[in-house]
Amino acid sequence: MNKILISIFGLSALAIQLNAQNAVVSGRVIDQTSNEPLPFANVVVKGTKTGATTDFDGEFTIAGINPGFVTLEATYVGYKNAVSDEIQLTNAKTEYVIISMENAGIALQEVEVKANPFVRTEESPLSLQKIGVSEIETSPGSNRDISRVIQSLPGVGSGVSFRNDIIIRGGGPSEAVFYLDGVQIPTINHFATQGSSGGAIGILNADFISAVDFYSGAFPANRSNALSGVFEFTQKEGNKEKTRFRGTVGASELSLTLDGPAGEKSNYIFSVRRSYLQFLFDVIGLPFLPTFNDYQFKWKTRFDKHNELTIVSIGALDQFKLNTGIKNPTEEQEYILTYLPVNEQWSYAIGAVYKHYKQKSFQTLVLSRNMLNNISYKYPENDESRARILDYKSQETENKIRYENNIRWGDYKFVYSVGGTYAKYFNRTNQQIFVGNELTTLDYETNLDLLMAGGSAQISRNFFNDRLTLSAGLRTDFNNYSSTMSNPIDQLSPRFSASYVLSDQWAVTANTGRYYQLPAYTTLGFRNNAGDLVNKDNELKYIGANHFIGGLQFIPREDVFFSLEGFYKQYNQYPFSVNDSISLANKGADYGVLGNEEVRSTSKGRAYGFEFLNRSKLPSGLNLIFSYTFVRSEFEDFNQKLIPSSWDFRHIIALTASQNFSRNWIAGIKWRFDGGLPFTPYDLEKSALISAWDAQGRPYFDFARLNQLRLEPYHQLDLRVDKRYFFDRWSLMVYLDIQNVYNFKAKLQDDVVREKDANGNFITVDNDTKYVLRGIENTSGTVLPSIGIMVEF
Repeated sequence: MNKILISIFGLSALAIQLNAQNAVVSGRVIDQTSNEPLPFANVVVKGTKTGATTDFDGEFTIAGINPGFVTLEATYVGYKNAVSDEIQLTNAKTEYVIISMENAGIALQEVEVKANPFVRTEESPLSLQKIGVSEIETSPGSNRDISRVIQSLPGVGSGVSFRNDIIIRGGGPSEAVFYLDGVQIPTINHFATQGSSGGAIGILNADFISAVDFYSGAFPANRSNALSGVFEFTQKEGNKEKTRFRGTVGASELSLTLDGPAGEKSNYIFSVRRSYLQFLFDVIGLPFLPTFNDYQFKWKTRFDKHNELTIVSIGALDQFKLNTGIKNPTEEQEYILTYLPVNEQWSYAIGAVYKHYKQKSFQTLVLSRNMLNNISYKYPENDESRARILDYKSQETENKIRYENNIRWGDYKFVYSVGGTYAKYFNRTNQQIFVGNELTTLDYETNLDLLMAGGSAQISRNFFNDRLTLSAGLRTDFNNYSSTMSNPIDQLSPRFSASYVLSDQWAVTANTGRYYQLPAYTTLGFRNNAGDLVNKDNELKYIGANHFIGGLQFIPREDVFFSLEGFYKQYNQYPFSVNDSISLANKGADYGVLGNEEVRSTSKGRAYGFEFLNRSKLPSGLNLIFSYTFVRSEFEDFNQKLIPSSWDFRHIIALTASQNFSRNWIAGIKWRFDGGLPFTPYDLEKSALISAWDAQGRPYFDFARLNQLRLEPYHQLDLRVDKRYFFDRWSLMVYLDIQNVYNFKAKLQDDVVREKDANGNFITVDNDTKYVLRGIENTSGTVLPSIGIMVEF
């Protein structure tokens, strides 16, 4: 570590004379609806006087810029001022940026229409946050993992520190959807929990991402299947001058990214990554050895100013084995090895987005396909000479088509969409389960074909010189699974948003809407041993949620934003587990599979609270995000009584701050506080039964006492220091990241192990029908330093 730090300071001295203002950015300014170029628009580097004017084709070039993170601002007579996504400039290559401007709907005259620096839309005037590239690249404790960066946003809770679950405003971890350049992708994590959103580490490569739009409510009508969150990931485009390379050594993986031109009208960006976690975990003696691999690809072709095509693809290969070769394992290691199954996954998504622009509208056609292959198996006591107690194989395949038309007519905006999906689901399950007081084997195979369709329409209008904005939308979704899902009237999903500007600094906002989500394929395709689709027979329905949100926004200056939002969510028709007698809303934050069981669409719940947010990007170089969320989350138990759900955080505090210093140094901190989550105690009588324990290798929860206990609050401080060197032909970026600086130990629910005698044999009682069980302390958290190195040329 000392040698590395000395080398960094040595390079600093060498680079002082080389870090001249040699960075260049070029781009194009266009009308956001027609894609027509805007000649003679003024473009400046925000916060400076450095800029340029566009030519007849809307093109511009700005030279002599300091390398680093910058934002461009465009002004044009009769249009609202527009700011670009944040970009990272180096001396070694020219970045290309497209700035879309919205017609202000006024006569051509010298009128300046100020841009809101914190992005809002007519459809979503509240509950919308944007993450820029600097926040992605330099977020402390995240190690450039998009899934962890997201956890800094208001209303977002997280489970245990070793998972990337996304829990929004008290909803379950399966309630969000993800779009990559307009293509819906099923998951953003490696070793994903099938039927949920969480996993071990993010799939998305930070080298690709230019911005993230996060909706925690007020969802646009053209985005379906979300109950708590929508994420829109915008990817960078390839370099238009020549091929460039970036190599990265991160905290857990090696990656290579290349981008460049492909003829005069096309460009591409491509990356591959491979982890080295298996070597690190083996050295430090962890009981599991994961390896992940992934790729990401984008191709963009602009045929002319009216037509363009984007092709994107992402894929992952996740391999896993148990570290059974540990000598003299601890009780904790032995416990994990006893219950943890082997899990192997591969997945991919590929999609094409075609856009056609007209004078007052543009049309989008999206074709995509995604697939997940999930295998999980377990031998009792990891003895491969015995029959497996779990043998699971599943495949999910979706083929999608979506058409959207976005029309702008004066002060009106109208968007409508239609789409369809052909899905195939396969599952082969052979698993020992202990239900009630009886050991049985769940043994079935399912092949399910599903046809789905949906459509939406949304109209928005500005009044009183843009002081009042109203938006109303309607969508519906339906499928051929059963009569309870085939009627589009049953899934009508209306929504309404309003915002009113009280003054130059104050605005009030509101939204209400009803949203639906299809239950997981694991639930749709579940069969009993007789081969019956029991959930279809149980009249399984779409899950519903009603949202009511109100907000107040205060912008004292263009780089400082405050907001206060209250929210109330009503859930209904949530799947309720027949075997466990709990709502599936309480599940999903563990590895494995969610929803592979018999359920009924009878569960109800609610989540409510408020959020306070401050975002500041000051000229001094200080970037700040501070949020406090109070949230209560409750779902009905088997007595139809509302009790705290597994995501009842109560209090969530997140503070992320970074400071830019001279000579391209950046220092940042992130502090996070999560209120202690409820948990369910174990049923030790049932768990002690040898037949019960051997079926899953771990204790059983006592769901009659669902969430009656609560963990202590969790908090953690992360630090990060970045140093960037910008030479004429190449760049070097290094960072030191320290997670959990003050070594906080989170006290989790105790593990339970079987007692052994002096000879190492398990002690049994009651005529060898029961084990003797004992709890052991279970904590999580340690100081975790890491270094990252990125070389670009």
